[in-house]
Amino acid sequence: MKTIIALCALVAVAFAAPAQDNSQTVVVKETPLDNIGIDGYQFGYELSNGESRQETAQLVNAGTEDASIAVRGSFSYVDPATNVRYTVNYVADENGFRPEGEHLPTV
Repeated sequence: MKTIIALCALVAVAFAAPAQDNSQTVVVKETPLDNIGIDGYQFGYELSNGESRQETAQLVNAGTEDASIAVRGSFSYVDPATNVRYTVNYVADENGFRPEGEHLPTV
């Protein structure tokens, strides 16, 4: 009986212990923004952990049945396990989403 009580107490202490927080505070370093109205937009950000993103868009064939938005951009991140920086450049338009990056497979 004493063994069961001791085991229950040990489990209770383990669950009551605060979880270790290994996270890192990430700070926004830069956020350029240019909303140029109905013709398109531009934005970006850079974070202190190495993550960044930039994107621009332009309205194509405005006022027609084939109107669409053509987007170009890129994003980068640092893999915390290997400390390697990865960058993906992309285009998204009437032909779909097309990413490119040295680490991505090619068709």
